[in-house]
Amino acid sequence: MIHSADIREWRNRDVIDPKGRKIGALEAVYVDTTTDAPSMATVRTGLPTRHRLVFVPLDEATLGPGYVQVAHSRGIVRKAPSIGMDDVLPMQREVEIFKHYDRPYEPGADRGRRLARG
Repeated sequence: MIHSADIREWRNRDVIDPKGRKIGALEAVYVDTTTDAPSMATVRTGLPTRHRLVFVPLDEATLGPGYVQVAHSRGIVRKAPSIGMDDVLPMQREVEIFKHYDRPYEPGADRGRRLARG
């Protein structure tokens, strides 16, 4: 299991897919508001003048020297719902992220946000 304190140290490290292909750089970690465990990460992708943040699940991530390897292919991650570099994820878009990765979605505590930036 990846703990919040551990994964925060990996900000700006390469995020790679199961085949070792670089997807982008880890920008932020989002925790599940019902468990307080790391759930998703945003990955900075795109051209330097047109970066965006895409979401990827962390539940099967592996930490290595200088990288975070996720369980999804680069193509799937790059097609995931995204936000701008300075944007905040609207609660209504959370369901899109879970659906993209074929994961069930339940709202968080008190029917609020499921994901919170850690």
